[in-house]
Parts: sequence; structure tokens; C-alpha cells
Amino acid sequence: MTADVTMTADIDLADAITALVAQKRAVGYKYDSEERVLARFEEFCRREFPGLDTVTRAAVEAWVDSARRRGAKPATLQTLASPVRELARWLGRRGVGAYVLPAGVLARPARYVPHIYTDEELAAFFARTDRCHYCSLVPFRHLVMPVLFRTIYACGLRCSEARLLRPDDVDTDAGVLHIRDAKGGKDRQVPVSEPLRARLADYQAKVDGRPGRDWFFPGRAGLALTVGNIDRNFRRFLWQARIPHGGRGHGPRVHDFRHTFAVNNLRLWFAQGQDFGALLPVLQTYMGHSSLADTAYYLTLTAESYPDITARVQQATGDVVPVPEAARHDH
Repeated sequence: MTADVTMTADIDLADAITALVAQKRAVGYKYDSEERVLARFEEFCRREFPGLDTVTRAAVEAWVDSARRRGAKPATLQTLASPVRELARWLGRRGVGAYVLPAGVLARPARYVPHIYTDEELAAFFARTDRCHYCSLVPFRHLVMPVLFRTIYACGLRCSEARLLRPDDVDTDAGVLHIRDAKGGKDRQVPVSEPLRARLADYQAKVDGRPGRDWFFPGRAGLALTVGNIDRNFRRFLWQARIPHGGRGHGPRVHDFRHTFAVNNLRLWFAQGQDFGALLPVLQTYMGHSSLADTAYYLTLTAESYPDITARVQQATGDVVPVPEAARHDH
């Protein structure tokens, strides 16, 4: 559609962005990164298209071209375009002419194939975390790292879910993690195995009473661990464990522990002859997936990682739930 119809006089582009963000959050989306993108887009429009009060084709194409000139990759272009496309749809639903960037205009990012850690790689990686040394800048590091990475893997957590745990979120008596405000704004409870519960309790006993305990896994100056801090430690442990890394965008990644958790559970169920069709919704709830299709993706991933069960997985995916063609690798 074209976008030369001006917005109503009582709302401008900044107001529209504020209203869209509020609407998204009201239905459970965090919408933080999208809000930042839209703020940058609004600033870009004020600078390059003074007086603009809607989303026009010229503005969108200039926005994308500007990112391309900076060398933005396809995944980044999608990240920059998606919220702007949503803003245009929001305006259109309110009778305001706005240009919606068509699907397929931007190149699709290359699919990242998750790295499924072997049992030997997991053992080597965790052995290196156990040798983590004390660091005066991050005095909890040698205590945090062995437990943090085991918790991510053993519970199939997203990295953010682990690093943002508060002390009250970890019930070491009951062996339950309380994951709050996760993807989609959802909370859930995650039971842990007895070995992990004992390790969490031992860790908690060592750090209780020390300063900076606002976070279960504190970083510098008692603040929450940053993604960068976790990644730097992760890469060091990978190197020490002699697990090769393919460079930026190729992995292995911390998030691949979550993938490996799901695949290993499915592999175990196959080996035990379990009714994985009935167990798949359990895995969905445990991992905090919004739909069963997100979880069913791991059936295909399991077959790719363990070809000996390919035929059984192909049969299962048809019987349980169809898996979309789009890569589902960031769940």
C-alpha cells in the first residue's frame, strides 16, 4: 500500500511508537529491543525526512539502505525492518496510510545449524569450568561458572533465564527454579535433578552472606552477569576443552546447551521406548515454549544429529505435530 496519507493531527510518529509498545507489553511481550529499533527509526526520520508523520516507502527504503551501507548482515536487516513493518501495520489498522515492507524483499539470514554437544564434549567442557580460577574483579567467578553452565544445560534454560535468577528464585530444598518474566513474559517452575539440586545448595551455602547477593549468579560489583561476560568465559572453556569454534555466527554457542538438552531427552526417550508423543507437551512446558511446534522442531534436530533414528523421527513428526520449514533455533 502507499503511504502518503498523513496521520491524524493528534498523534505523530513518536506517539504511535509509544502506543504500539504499550499495546505489545499489555499482551505480554517485553518489546525492549523492538522499542529501541523504533526509537532509532523515529530519530532517523526526523533527521532525514523532517515533518514526516507516518511510515513511507521512501523512509523505509532509506532506513534499510543506511543499514546496508554500514555493512549490516541479513539477520541485522531483518531485526531493523521487522518492528518498522509492525508499526506500519499498526498505523494501517487505524486508518493511517503507511508503507508495509513486503515479505521477501530482504534476504533471509542463513540458517544456523545448532551444535549438539557430544557426551565427551560436555564432560570436557564441565571439567574445565571446575578448574576456573578466582578473579579479584569478579570474585564469585570460580564459584559461579561451574554451576551456571551446568544449570543452563541440565535445565535447558535460555542464557538470560539463568543469569537473571534471583536468590529467592532458587528453592534448593524443593529443587525448583522459578523462572520469571521469560520469553513472552511468561513465568514457569523448573524442577531440577537431585545432583543439580545438591550442587546448587552447595554453591548457595558458599556465597550466602557475601555482599552483592541481589543475583543468584552475580557478576562484577554484585551486578547481574552480562551476556558478554558469560560469552567470554564460555569461549575460554571451549578452547581449554579443545572444542573447536567456527567463529562469529557459527558456534558452538551457549544457547546450544539448551538445544542439546532437548535432543538428549528425546534420544533417551527413543532408547527407552517411551511414548514421546505424550511426553512432548511435558518438554514444551519445561522449556517454556509457546507452541508445541517449537518443541517438535527438536524431533527433526534429533534425527539430524542421530541418523540411526531418522525413520522413527520422520514418522513421529507426522503423527505429533507438523514442524514449520522456518528454522526454529532460538527457542
